[in-house]
Amino acid sequence: MPFDFRTALQIFVPLLLSLSVHEWAHAWSAFKLGDDTAARMGRLTLNPLAHIDLLGTVVLPLLGIPFGWAKPVPVNPTRFRRGVGMGTGMAITASAGPISNVLLAVLCTLLLGLVQRLAPQAAWGPPAQQLLAITITINVGLALFNLIPVPPLDGSRIVDGLMPFRFRPQWDAFTRVAPVLLIAIFFFGGRLIAGPRRLFLDLLQRLLDAIT
Repeated sequence: MPFDFRTALQIFVPLLLSLSVHEWAHAWSAFKLGDDTAARMGRLTLNPLAHIDLLGTVVLPLLGIPFGWAKPVPVNPTRFRRGVGMGTGMAITASAGPISNVLLAVLCTLLLGLVQRLAPQAAWGPPAQQLLAITITINVGLALFNLIPVPPLDGSRIVDGLMPFRFRPQWDAFTRVAPVLLIAIFFFGGRLIAGPRRLFLDLLQRLLDAIT
């Protein structure tokens, strides 16, 4: 299949935005809990330049692959304010990324509905609708994929933060094989989230239908 730069750009722009929001959400939640590590490193920002990973944020999307990653945001749980447990704090900061993608998907659905309702014949209407639709799909995928509980995905940090002490040995044994599992997730993760992804997109379609 010949390389289509226009299609690649249509993936790159929404993915760059989505990853930047995702990483900003990690930094923001950590900052609100008392950890300013990411803020001091310039990561408490929506500026994509602060979060870009050359391979995951630039190369793969520009090759037309609707998947990627950004530089992980550093979090130091020992700096959480008094009263916030380190495990709970890590679970909160980890969940902030996927939650931000869900909220961005909902926001784009609302915007898409407004465009379809108020400016269906405008010259910029179809391109805007296509861009919003791609952004919705990417954010739903990012949210669900990152919730898979395999290190270093956000889902594993949520589980790690909430894991009862009595199950810690089994969890630690599981994380030791994480590198092998991560390779499998990279290739087959799409199948794991296919059902939830379809359900989520159906719910957003209902919201869109209600607006239009």
